[in-house]
Amino acid sequence: MAHYNHGTTFPDELRTWQARLRDQFPIIVANPGTAYLDSAATSQKPQAVLDAVMGYLTTGNANAGRGTYPWANRTTALVQEAGLRVRRFLGDPEPDRSGVHFVSGTTEGLRLIARDWLVRHLRDGDEVIVPAADHTANALPWREAVGQLAREGVTVRVREMPYDAARDYDHRALPALVTGRTRFIAVTHVHHVYGGDMNVQRIRAAAGPDVVICLDAAQGVGHLPLSVADLDVDFVVFSGHKAMALPGTGAIWAGNRRGTRFVPGGWAGTPNTSGIVSLAAALDWLEQAGVERIARWTVALGARLTDGLHRLPAYEVLGCQRSLEAGSPVQQRHGIVTFRHHRIGSNDLGFILAAEGFLVRADGHCQAEGGEKTASVRVSVHVYNTVEEIDRLLELLHRLDTEG
Repeated sequence: MAHYNHGTTFPDELRTWQARLRDQFPIIVANPGTAYLDSAATSQKPQAVLDAVMGYLTTGNANAGRGTYPWANRTTALVQEAGLRVRRFLGDPEPDRSGVHFVSGTTEGLRLIARDWLVRHLRDGDEVIVPAADHTANALPWREAVGQLAREGVTVRVREMPYDAARDYDHRALPALVTGRTRFIAVTHVHHVYGGDMNVQRIRAAAGPDVVICLDAAQGVGHLPLSVADLDVDFVVFSGHKAMALPGTGAIWAGNRRGTRFVPGGWAGTPNTSGIVSLAAALDWLEQAGVERIARWTVALGARLTDGLHRLPAYEVLGCQRSLEAGSPVQQRHGIVTFRHHRIGSNDLGFILAAEGFLVRADGHCQAEGGEKTASVRVSVHVYNTVEEIDRLLELLHRLDTEG
């Protein structure tokens, strides 16, 4: 393998901490020759989460909010406690005012906000600012809401969130787009292709005190610390399956400080009780593991990968070009590194990597219409990934650089 001066450091205490956590993921332990590098699509589950779900299903499985017998009462209490758990995890400063609503994931959550809250707050001549190069789930619902209003004779103007050369939000250009009719801004916490923290803390200052801000935190929750008090946003939506919980669960946190209280429309059916139990257990696990340490680990792995990739002429790393070297003074990627080979198509490269035991995503990554037009390979890591996996991946990519 080519030897690189990565500039990334992994102290012994951090390696020991990571090894202890890695051993808690049964699927990882059972597949020692496989490097799972697709955590931005879905994370693996620690034993504590699996035990919580199995314990619930084998000792007290029942419906929530619909019975008076002990199992039903206990399930209702578990769902209510999970809502409080979400509030605490997000650093909610006003838990008595806010609401937590469990959904199947980020996509459903954002669409519910658009359908059941946003359309009720927009009037003829109002404006919204939404991203055009983020995940489609945080671009399409707002345009659908504006289209619905247009069919009802209400004209709402859609303005596109500005980006800078590093693919971060351009907070300097944003104030020029905010007018007295701006009612809503949709933003993303961590970009699902470029891996950058989108510096959402700057959006409130640029938007002013009255505009409602909705945060897609699908790639943020469980990956790096998130405080709703610090960000001063009105909605946070995330998926449980990207944060160590089971698929089919997620949450909307609504601050209920600007505009009317958020209440999902329609009749509330049976909740995904086992998924909600898994989410509460996952948040407990993440808090005990230390989200700040998880961020430190995954950022270092991403820096090691980009540092190696940018030295290989056949590869193009997407996103900020000033943060490719491990010692870069500007912010680095939060566990997501996306790239292309100049000669090997990304889909083919994905198959090659899978054949060698590296499970990555290779496609368009569900990016909205303002995003990349050509497929790419995305490597996304979590706390169970190792330095050795990144080095083995770089060794293979180096061979493809010279042989491809």
